[in-house]
Amino acid sequence: MRDGFAYIDEALPGVRWDAKYAGPDNFTGRPVEGYLSPRVVGTVELCAALERVQGKAESRGFGLLVWDAYRPQRAVDAFLRWAGEPEDGAAKARHYPNIARTEMVGRGYVAPRSGHSRGSTVDLTFVDLETGVPVPMGGDHDLMDPVSHHGAEGVPEAAAANRRALRSVMESCGFGAYPWEWWHYTLRDEPYPDTYFDFPVEG
Repeated sequence: MRDGFAYIDEALPGVRWDAKYAGPDNFTGRPVEGYLSPRVVGTVELCAALERVQGKAESRGFGLLVWDAYRPQRAVDAFLRWAGEPEDGAAKARHYPNIARTEMVGRGYVAPRSGHSRGSTVDLTFVDLETGVPVPMGGDHDLMDPVSHHGAEGVPEAAAANRRALRSVMESCGFGAYPWEWWHYTLRDEPYPDTYFDFPVEG
């Protein structure tokens, strides 16, 4: 493990995680380069902030499910290569039903530089604290569609309320929201704002 980084599951006892890019259950339909282990890694500062999030979430009856945090630059590069490949349909219906994969960069869903590679951005959701079941959010992780935007129309009220609750807790703990993805938050006072790391996720 690189200095200044930690495994989120070790830093936050009781957190749930599902490292989407270490396996095929993601928008590319295959494991992504740079994810050698199904773990989630983040900066020490990210983990400390998420510990505060965890405490506030639990007071509302929620636990945390984390999908991704630190992302190697080589994984971002792999996304860009994938976006230029011919469509194979493997994950289109679930993750980008209304756009072509070649549109992902232009629409802001895939970027040449990702805040994730700085180590203090996280993709997460709430789960029911007792059952561990994810609460309704009106769309899945990495659904590249306007319905994933904060304040999107057509989201059932219960799901919209859960999105607002997640955003409220995250922002109260020092995170900023990404307008187009309800699950994506970046620590405002991130420790490496200009560094894009490329060490693999392993361990």
